[in-house]
Amino acid sequence: MWVNPEEVLLANALWVTERANPYFILQRRKGHGGDGGGGGLAGLLVGTLDVVLDSSARVAPYRILYQAPDSLVYWTIACGCSRKEITEHWEWLEQNLLQTLSIFENENDINTFVRGKIQGIIAEYNKINGIKEDDDTEKFKEAIVKFHKLFGMPEEEKLVNYYSCSYWKGKVPRQGWVYLSINHLCFYSFLMGREAKLVIRWVDITQLEKNATLLFPDMIKVSTRSSEHFFSVFLNISETFKLMEQLANIAMRQLLDNEGFEQDRSLPKLKKKSPKKVSALKRDLDARAKSERYRALFRLPKDEKLDGHTDCTLWTPFNKMHILGQMFVSTNYICFTSKEENLCSLIIPLREVTIVEKADSSSVLPSPLSISTKNRMTFLFANLKDRDFLVQRISDFLQQTTSKIYLDKNISGSYIRTRNTLKFLQRVCMYRTEKTRDLVLKGIPESMRGDLWLLFSGAINEMATHPGYYEDLVEKSMGKYNLATEEIERDLHRSLPEHPAFQNEMGIAALRRVLTAYAFRNPNIGYCQAMNIVTSVLLLYAKEEEAFWLLVALCERMLPDYYNTRVVGALVDQGVFEELARDYIPQLYDCMQDLGVISTISLSWFLTLFLSVMPFESAVVVVDCFFCEGIKVIFQLALAVLDANVDKLLNCKDDGEAMTVLGRYLDSITNKDSTLPPIPHLHSLLSDDVEPYPEVDIFRLIRSSYEKFGSIRADLIEQMRFKQRLKVIQTLEDTTKRNVVRTIVTETSFTIDELEELYALFKAEHLTSCYWGGNSNATERHDPSLPYLEQYRIDFEQFKGMFALLFPWACGTHSDILAARLFRLLDENGDLLINFREFVSGLSAACHGDLTEKLKLLYKMHGQFIELCKTMYNMFSEDPNEQDLYHATAAVTSLLLEIGEVGKLFSVQPPNDTDSSNNCSKAIQSELFQKKEHQQYPLEQDWAITFEQFLASLLTEPALVRYFDKPVSMMARITNAKNIRMREKALSQLRPPKSPT
Repeated sequence: MWVNPEEVLLANALWVTERANPYFILQRRKGHGGDGGGGGLAGLLVGTLDVVLDSSARVAPYRILYQAPDSLVYWTIACGCSRKEITEHWEWLEQNLLQTLSIFENENDINTFVRGKIQGIIAEYNKINGIKEDDDTEKFKEAIVKFHKLFGMPEEEKLVNYYSCSYWKGKVPRQGWVYLSINHLCFYSFLMGREAKLVIRWVDITQLEKNATLLFPDMIKVSTRSSEHFFSVFLNISETFKLMEQLANIAMRQLLDNEGFEQDRSLPKLKKKSPKKVSALKRDLDARAKSERYRALFRLPKDEKLDGHTDCTLWTPFNKMHILGQMFVSTNYICFTSKEENLCSLIIPLREVTIVEKADSSSVLPSPLSISTKNRMTFLFANLKDRDFLVQRISDFLQQTTSKIYLDKNISGSYIRTRNTLKFLQRVCMYRTEKTRDLVLKGIPESMRGDLWLLFSGAINEMATHPGYYEDLVEKSMGKYNLATEEIERDLHRSLPEHPAFQNEMGIAALRRVLTAYAFRNPNIGYCQAMNIVTSVLLLYAKEEEAFWLLVALCERMLPDYYNTRVVGALVDQGVFEELARDYIPQLYDCMQDLGVISTISLSWFLTLFLSVMPFESAVVVVDCFFCEGIKVIFQLALAVLDANVDKLLNCKDDGEAMTVLGRYLDSITNKDSTLPPIPHLHSLLSDDVEPYPEVDIFRLIRSSYEKFGSIRADLIEQMRFKQRLKVIQTLEDTTKRNVVRTIVTETSFTIDELEELYALFKAEHLTSCYWGGNSNATERHDPSLPYLEQYRIDFEQFKGMFALLFPWACGTHSDILAARLFRLLDENGDLLINFREFVSGLSAACHGDLTEKLKLLYKMHGQFIELCKTMYNMFSEDPNEQDLYHATAAVTSLLLEIGEVGKLFSVQPPNDTDSSNNCSKAIQSELFQKKEHQQYPLEQDWAITFEQFLASLLTEPALVRYFDKPVSMMARITNAKNIRMREKALSQLRPPKSPT
């Protein structure tokens, strides 16, 4: 390929010149090509240096240099992977440039012309292929080519970045490069003639840790179900590990809800002053990570993208200080947080901004910026770098929000209650300080609770920017019935049955509308038990629309993945809680593990925010703190409850006794400041004849949780969540596999081990198609709501690859035709997809069925006698007894032709014509993929012979009986398939395996 001219100091170091003229030199890297093969010791040394030093020659062993006459400076202008590619470039130069260059008299003119011509060719190529100039550097493009070549990856597999490191293979470190792509972690090393390759899918990783050892202060450990891998000697281990974490998270998201990765093409261009250029994909992932942290920090909607941030100071009038911190700017918000944690933060929605203006600089206030809002508040920032650029960006975003006016009459009308609308709007842009948090911990007045929940959760922002959204959802979802609505109806009267608001149809109807609307909005979650309890409490303090948006904030931001069908988020936080209990209450941890109590208590505590286990008037105080501080409050409070009962729990003999202790303690928590009428609440384990537990003040308990466990930080929780997420999701995947195998093992003749391996291959085929596309949409092939056996489905192209790898009848050019026939037979519902149960039923019949069962399957796969004959003639092409089998097939065919009317209707001859085979394949595939209502193939009507006649005829030939009756080693085939998958990742590169003996 042509490359931007790059200066070369030593033109002949480790290179051999093959062609030359007055202006250009074509060179080959030593140890590559040539008559000497590998190049001996020099070739091995060069190959090693290329890998260790990341030389482009490892992938492009040919290059063309340009040198002006009488100059000592050479320029690389082209490189190639093959002699053919580089020769084409060389010939183009000779035909198009040599004669022109001889006209120039000045060396500088020649240099300018050559460099301009090459850059023009590259620019034209980029324009034709839609490549942005700043997308990737030349060096990174070379790395992409190297990555695809080394690991057999298709072009669809996107490389994100690569890093120099050592991989420990046994006790020996191998220096090389780790390549991180969207779906794979790969490593390559070449040392003195010995290659080391490693390919791991992110979806297979069960643990990812950054460890320190005596030999190496920093080492990354990557674990899968079957092996552990260690990498060390990184130039920047933190950057590498963060990227690994991010890519593993993307893979877990794919396993969890089939959410694939799509690159963001809308990234801003890099500034010319940028110290380095990274790949566009790496920039995308970096931007995503920053946006995620930004949204989590300020509780912003999930589609908000951070545009940039800068250091600055904020004038805080309440204490008359200039607070040092950072300003963040995104499409719809300007936010600020202090350098000192919890000192001050600020969220200014751009829909509230009226004026952004630069003030006069002074020694006290350099580069100040004033931002005014609709409610006449003014915020003064100073010490801003690139103030002019910042003002321009904010102005651009303001223009985009002109159509989104917050004081819409539909929105303002929703605040008619007893609240003062103007004062509430002022709170949206209020300074959030440590004093704010302290006031919340002391208790929110009943009249302000709903307002502040909306404010602290960020729900107010989504509601303000989506006028009429909830009403539309209610209208669309009412009257629709599915599994979610059935579960909602079942739980409506179990939500807060003791509260008067839900003892009449009005309260129940409101709860039904909110839950149904959310299930309609987010079908991936739908409805989960515990949502009804939380939502009923939200409705007590907020109007219906407000409660809906509070539920959105809970399910999609504050408690991520808590309420999906497998409560993954709650299980992840259960693991985090266990880790925190081990660190903070070590004297109790071992005892609690033995009793198995932590897993039992944490799910109910976390899923319902203590609402289901604590008196109502006390639990709402916990909800206050949760909306203000986030999940760390729940962890702190849970630890405080355990800590308060250490002695009693240590004396418990079983989990029932421990649960009784905790249940009685939680029942005793009171809120003496509450103005609510007493609501009866007794824990299910508390009986009437037990002496009441001494009362515990909720505010004192919360203060104690901050004093003892307030050091738990939100970023620490996120780090622990990542570790637990890998563990939880992979455990759930293993559980799903066991459930599938347990369900199907009695239906087939496969062993449990064989079924588990087959399930892994089947699922891998599905995931591969998600990575690199297929004939059907990935979401169509994976539906988590279906039974385990039907969740993953594959289309014909995927099945064709599996057929070639596993079925004993796959051989020769006829394999694809046979695969199409079997696919059509197994696809009972005609959706052009088959699930695992259907796949295994076909494979079991072909491999482990008795002779009659195998032949019955072969008979059913063919709609016509002539097609069956073609299949049999093509089936034995790679068998050692090929000639005997052909003779036997001819004898059976002749015998069948003599039976009754078959001889009158059909004439058969061996199908030696490959065109006939190809036409047959096209006809079958055309018929298979027609998008029309599926009808069962009319097998019996088109057959002129019965299966019994076919079976009896075949039994007369011992060679055919031995062929179909021979045992098949399925585990050997599975092993062979896995080896092929390791060598060839792209489906198009697969070849039919040889039949294992």
